[in-house]
Amino acid sequence: MSSLTAMKYGSSRSMHNHLIEMTNMATKILRLGMTIDDYFLTHFILHSLPPEYGTFQVNYNTIKDKWSLNELSSKLVQEELRLKNRGHSLNLVKHEAGKNKKKKIKKKG
Repeated sequence: MSSLTAMKYGSSRSMHNHLIEMTNMATKILRLGMTIDDYFLTHFILHSLPPEYGTFQVNYNTIKDKWSLNELSSKLVQEELRLKNRGHSLNLVKHEAGKNKKKKIKKKG
C-alpha cells in the first residue's frame, strides 16, 4: 500500500505505463484482501502527478461528474501529449526569438 501511495510519475516513462503500474499495484493489493475503490485509486493517481499537471488536477476537482479510470487514463495521456507539444512549441519560439535578435537593420543615412 505504501508503494502505491508514494509512487510518483516521472518523465522517464510514459503516462500510459505509469497508469498501468499503479493499476497493477492496486490489483495486487486487492488480491491480499484489501479493498481499493476507484475513487481512492483516482486520488492516488492524481497525487502521483508532478506540478506540471496542476491545472489538470484543478479542472478534475471542479467537475461535478467524476471520470471512470478509463476516462481518467485517456485524458491523462492526452494531457501528457499536450504538455510535451507545449514544451516543443516553447523551444521553437525561444529558438526563433534568438535568431531574430542577431539580425540588425542597417540604416542608410
